Amino acid sequence: MYSKDKKTYEKLMDCAEKIFAEKGYDKASVREITAAANVNLASIHYHFGSKENLLQELLNRKLEWLNQKRLIALKNLESKSKNKALKPSQILEAFFGTLLDMLDEKNYGGEMFLRLLGRSTLEPNCLISSISSGKNNAVTEKFRDALFKALPNVPKNEIVWRFHFMVGATSYAISGSGLDKLFVTAEVSEVRSVSKRLLKKRLMSFLLGGLRSPMNSFLIGNNK
Repeated sequence: MYSKDKKTYEKLMDCAEKIFAEKGYDKASVREITAAANVNLASIHYHFGSKENLLQELLNRKLEWLNQKRLIALKNLESKSKNKALKPSQILEAFFGTLLDMLDEKNYGGEMFLRLLGRSTLEPNCLISSISSGKNNAVTEKFRDALFKALPNVPKNEIVWRFHFMVGATSYAISGSGLDKLFVTAEVSEVRSVSKRLLKKRLMSFLLGGLRSPMNSFLIGNNK
């Protein structure tokens, strides 16, 4: 059984995640979070010290879980390949596919967390991006190294740029902003639940196409 304090802690984490995802860190207030959790206004200070620490605790806990799953997926692929280069599609599935699978993971993921994670790249707030970058940098480096090995004929600078673009496209897709705009402007006649279900397949196909796209002549000259 959880203690009363533990229950309050979890309620604050859940409500903060939802409000941060919907409004962003800057627009979310301590009063709003505690009201949603139906707890005392001083609870955030008691459990976390500050709104900033609450965000850091929330991101750290879930990013640690996500990145562990990514690394396990990559390690399993490398073990099966017996030190041979992996297919680019396998690497993208381990990194981006693992993230997108969190849509169906209620304990450590879910749509709200993905929207929050998407905001970490798109919002100008340096706090969110610094927390997520700090947790992701070492993991990202391992996946880049795998791509360098998988695509030996593509300059490393170009792979770094393409990886950067893939992160940006994924962040926009999971933030909710991109999907919501498609429906608000009636650009998509699909049922929303169908679009969400097909999000991973569409996005993964798009990312792989971008990664594999041929080098333009001006890039070949500048990457020598």
